[in-house]
Amino acid sequence: MMVHIPVLLNEVINFLRCEPDNIYVDANLGDGGHAEHILKKSLPTGILIGIDRDEDSIKFASDRLSSYRERVHIFHDNFKNIKDVVSGRAGFSKVDGILFDLGVSTRQLMTAERGFSFSQDAPLDMRMDRSRGVTAKEIVNNFDEEKLRGIIHKYGEEKWAKKIARAIVRERGKMPVDTTSRLSDIVVSAIPPAHRSQRIHPATKTFQAIRIAVNGEIEILEDAIRDAIDVLNIEGRICIISYHSLEDRIVKNLFREIEHGCICPHDIPKCICGRKGVIKILTKKPVTPSEEEVRRNPRARSAKLRAAEKIAN
Repeated sequence: MMVHIPVLLNEVINFLRCEPDNIYVDANLGDGGHAEHILKKSLPTGILIGIDRDEDSIKFASDRLSSYRERVHIFHDNFKNIKDVVSGRAGFSKVDGILFDLGVSTRQLMTAERGFSFSQDAPLDMRMDRSRGVTAKEIVNNFDEEKLRGIIHKYGEEKWAKKIARAIVRERGKMPVDTTSRLSDIVVSAIPPAHRSQRIHPATKTFQAIRIAVNGEIEILEDAIRDAIDVLNIEGRICIISYHSLEDRIVKNLFREIEHGCICPHDIPKCICGRKGVIKILTKKPVTPSEEEVRRNPRARSAKLRAAEKIAN
């Protein structure tokens, strides 16, 4: 099995300013790659709270980080509950740094039965938390054509969404679409040959869109970021790594809104709402992987990192 390589690792560590006695949250613990380095950099007394809704990731990361013992608190939960995890279950009022890595780990992609990837034939699942929620198979076979088109267009930013949705509905009428390879074949056949991407597999955007829909990734992101900033100490920092433009736009616009503070209409010459900025953006443009990192880890190619520091409550 391929080992997951943490993306933009040095950049994340530098932005978080990992130090002893501080408390950090890895809101998407995954295989624990970022978490392990945060713990190393905050020796001997830094504490890490890890959150993940994938039970396999929890087990893997727990084993990986076992040598840090009392410095690690790991929770099987959704990052949308970050406030409850930090202040309730972990018992800390505030923390000093938070990381969201919004990608799918290499291990998840390479575990065929998870159904995240078209590179191996497997049942269509795509759930991060396999104990609950709708599967990709249910979405693909039960949603009407217009709803499928909307998902593929909005979350995958796929210009052939209409043709792909129509093809899925047509083919599922003949036989249920229940495997990754069958869905991939349907998607590829729906895109005109001359317009099939040579850079990425033609089914990539559709699989991404369905995964996002299965896990509700976009719907929970904005509230989770706001809650994360709430539990940061003053001078605490938040880092968010996204992998497609829809996520990145949400992060960019939300950071700008929270930094600006004021919500008065633009035509009012003087602020009357009294709201002040809570964060200072540290990345005016997103930080992206170097050519060397992409060469070593091609899955990092689309990553974008944005960071901010809390300056007020």
